[in-house]
Amino acid sequence: MCYILLACNILVFSSCARKGWFGFEQPATVPKQINLAKLFRRESWALPADTVKTLLPSYPCCEKQSFIRGVSEKLGVKESLPRVTSSVRPVTVLGAGSPTACSPEKGMDKNTDEEQPSTSCNQYPKEAVKRRQNSGRGSGGSDLSRTFRKSFRLDYRLEEDVTKSKRGKDGRFVNPWPTWKSPTLPNILKWSFMEKNNSNVPRSKQELDKELPVLQPYFVRAPEDAGQTGAGMRVTWLGHATVLVEMDELVFLTDPIFSQRASPIQLLGPKRFRGPPCTVAQLPRIDAVLISHTHYDHLDYNSVASLNERFGSELRWFVPLGLLPWMQRCGCENVIELDWWEENCVPGHDAVTFVFTPSQHWCKRTVTDDNKVLWGSWSVLGPWNRFFFAGDTGYCFAFEQIGKRFGPFDLAAIPIGAYEPRWFMKYQHVDPEEAVRIHIDVQAKKSVAIHWGTFALANEYYLDPPVKLNEALERYGLKKDDFFILRHGESRNLNTNDRFEN
Repeated sequence: MCYILLACNILVFSSCARKGWFGFEQPATVPKQINLAKLFRRESWALPADTVKTLLPSYPCCEKQSFIRGVSEKLGVKESLPRVTSSVRPVTVLGAGSPTACSPEKGMDKNTDEEQPSTSCNQYPKEAVKRRQNSGRGSGGSDLSRTFRKSFRLDYRLEEDVTKSKRGKDGRFVNPWPTWKSPTLPNILKWSFMEKNNSNVPRSKQELDKELPVLQPYFVRAPEDAGQTGAGMRVTWLGHATVLVEMDELVFLTDPIFSQRASPIQLLGPKRFRGPPCTVAQLPRIDAVLISHTHYDHLDYNSVASLNERFGSELRWFVPLGLLPWMQRCGCENVIELDWWEENCVPGHDAVTFVFTPSQHWCKRTVTDDNKVLWGSWSVLGPWNRFFFAGDTGYCFAFEQIGKRFGPFDLAAIPIGAYEPRWFMKYQHVDPEEAVRIHIDVQAKKSVAIHWGTFALANEYYLDPPVKLNEALERYGLKKDDFFILRHGESRNLNTNDRFEN
C-alpha cells in the first residue's frame, strides 16, 4: 500500500484541476453529501491520472465515508478501512466560519500514522522536541518522497476543541486565556519611570550598519524574480513584523510599516533605528496584506494609504474583526475582516486559505477605543506550503490548538523582541525562550525571527534577542537553522529539499 501512496502524482492532478474537472455544485437538500472533486481539492489529495479518471465517473457525489470505502476497495487497501472510517469528520465549507480541514501532512514515513506524543506546555525535553520535529518530516532518503510531495492518505484528524473569541459585558474583546493580565495605568507608569532602559541603541550609523546592516531586497534588483518560487516558498524580512512571503503563486505582506515612526504623527513616538529596506513603490506585485492588530507599530496609516494608492482594489486586506470601518476610511475597498478560526481566500487563488487564529494581546489606537478590535495571528494554508504569522503576542495555550489543527507549518514568523521587563511585558510579548515554545507548539519546521532590531520598544539590550534565541534553541536541542535570523532586507528560500532534511 505504501508504494501506491507514494506513487501519487501531484503535477498531473493539478493539471486536471486547471482543466475544470472540479465542480463546486453541492445538493442543498443533502448536506451530508459532497462533490467528490471538491473533496479531492479540499483535502489536497493527489492520485495518478488513470486512477482519477477511474474514480471520478464512479463517485460523482457521495458521502465521505462511502467514498473512502469505495476508494479503499479500488486501491486494494481494505485492511485500513476500520481505522479510517472511525475518524471521519464533517466537511467544512469555505467562508462559513469554520476552520479549514487539516490537509495530509507533507512527506510521510513509516511512523506518520502513529499518535504524536504530547508534551507539557511548560517544558519540552530535547527528546520530545526531536520526536515532534521529526514527525512533521518525510523520508529524507527517498527520491519518491522528494518528487511526489503529497500522498493519497485515508486518514483524518479529529476536530479539536478550540478557544473562540470572547467579549466582555461592554462589548469589547477580552483575552480568554488564564495567562493574561491587562496592563494598568500604575504599571505603565512604573515601567516608564522606574525601570532602567538597557536598550543602548548606538547613535552612530557606522556602528549600526556594522551590527544590523540593511540590505537591498532582491526584488529591487530583479523584480521579475518575485513570485517565482515554484513549489517552494521565499521569505524576506523588511524590518520589525513586516515580512514578504511568496508561496503557492501568491505574494503577501504582514503588518506593513514603512514609516520612520510608530505613531499617529511622524513628529513624536518611537522612531526606528534601522530604516526600511525598500519603499512601497519598490515592492513587487502584492496579492494580500495580513494585519494582526491595531497598535501603531503593526498598523501604520501611511503604509496602508501608500499600498492602497499603488495597488487599489486588486489588493486584498485580511484584518481582524472590528477593523473594517477604519480600513474603509483609509479608502481600502477589498477588505475581509475575520473572527478567530474564520477563513477566506484571495480571488482567483482559492486553493490558498487564510485563517485568522488566536493570540494573546490587546488593541488600542486612541484614548477610548480599547479592544474594540480583535487581535490575533494568521495561518496561511496552501496546497504546497503552510505559513504561520504570530503577530504580537504573549505566550498562551492557543498555539498548541493552532498546531494541532493546522500544523505542521513549513515556516512560522515569530516575535523575539520587546520583552523586558518580564513582570510587565510577559503578558503581551513573548521572550526568545517562549518564542521557541511557540515554534514547537505550532509544529513549525522552520521559523524566522521578527519584532526586533527596528524599534526600541522595551528595555532589553538591542542586540540581545538573537543571542537569547540561540541560547534557548540550544536548551531545547534545536539547531540555529530551525529558527533563523535574517538581516533587514535579506531573503531565505525554502524549497522542496528543505522539507525533507533530517
